[in-house]
Amino acid sequence: MVKRHFDYEEKYKNLQGKFEELQELSRNLQFDLTDEFKLMEEKMKDIRDNKYQNLTPWEKILLSRHLERPTVRDYIQFIFDDWIELHGDRTYGDDRAVIGGIANFRGIPVTVLGHQKGRGTNENLENNFGMPHPEGYRKVERLILQAEKFKRPVLTFIDTPGAYPGVGAEERGQAGAIARVLMTLSSLKVPIISTVTGEGGSGGALALAVCDRLLMLSNSVFSVASAEACASIIWKDAGRAEEMAAALKLTARDIKELGVADEIIEEPMGGAHKDFEATAKNLQDRLCRNLKELLALESQELIQQRYTRLRQIGRFQEN
Repeated sequence: MVKRHFDYEEKYKNLQGKFEELQELSRNLQFDLTDEFKLMEEKMKDIRDNKYQNLTPWEKILLSRHLERPTVRDYIQFIFDDWIELHGDRTYGDDRAVIGGIANFRGIPVTVLGHQKGRGTNENLENNFGMPHPEGYRKVERLILQAEKFKRPVLTFIDTPGAYPGVGAEERGQAGAIARVLMTLSSLKVPIISTVTGEGGSGGALALAVCDRLLMLSNSVFSVASAEACASIIWKDAGRAEEMAAALKLTARDIKELGVADEIIEEPMGGAHKDFEATAKNLQDRLCRNLKELLALESQELIQQRYTRLRQIGRFQEN
């Protein structure tokens, strides 16, 4: 059985608690251990920093799913002004696992789309844990076509385990809905910047990742399928998910080295939830710089560069 939660923080808190108890005991006994405590604090900090700088791929996955990790809606509210959310696919209904709308980004009108998980069980159930149905992807298609019509750049935010694989979703055309989004994004005549903020899983994530620039937060992951699903399919054992995580090359560093991601945005020590404002500000600045570069291109040049970029993914030369 593999662990489901990133528990290093809890272990560190327990260690910190023991340390504070020892300090209190020292004060009660009037036994001065100031120098020793100072050395111990420095050692504990070194241990913590070293741990977060050397997380395994599986620990990165768990951190990307952290319950306190900022949601896409958090980033939207911080980064953009005049946010107006738009709803529905004009065919079936509104999917709360995908949010979309228009906003102002440093004076530039933009269309914003993203997967939305929840805070706590009730909100996660309402948002289907960030796993979109076909109507979610039809909403995406509707809004990106609207963005092209009004010449608004498109900014997408990715944080999903994958598209929902239920019977109802398949009956309503899940694969076709995703395919239409992929096709539409590939030829869109306005700039597209995608950011993986948490978990980027399967075709559900790929649907919002056809872009001119792909950014990833340093503790985010991006993969063809979850480690648990891959382990179940290949080894018939979901308990080997941790082993599979190392084989999938799904961390931000791996994805950048493979030439899929363009930039990695460093998170604070311990993850984005430890200092959301610093993370969001850093992301905001990177988005601004990349958007200015893309807006300087003519639409045909933009599409040609996007085509070239996509065609180069997965191309390798062996000696």
